[in-house]
Amino acid sequence: MKISYKKLWIMLLEKDINKAAFKRELKLAAGTMSKLNKGDEVSLSVLLRICEYLNCDIGDICSVVKVNDM
Repeated sequence: MKISYKKLWIMLLEKDINKAAFKRELKLAAGTMSKLNKGDEVSLSVLLRICEYLNCDIGDICSVVKVNDM
């Protein structure tokens, strides 16, 4: 299983928020932003801060996708 932040990037586009402003407003570390861009896991506290900033539920910004290991 892997996490996808595709919903987050779509939401930012819909709200006309660029990634630089998003990173700055939430005071995200460069490493955290890199993890989000790569689809790596970030801490729950970061996801909750993003939800509070965007006034949404955690399921609105990420989803779990099944990865076929073949």
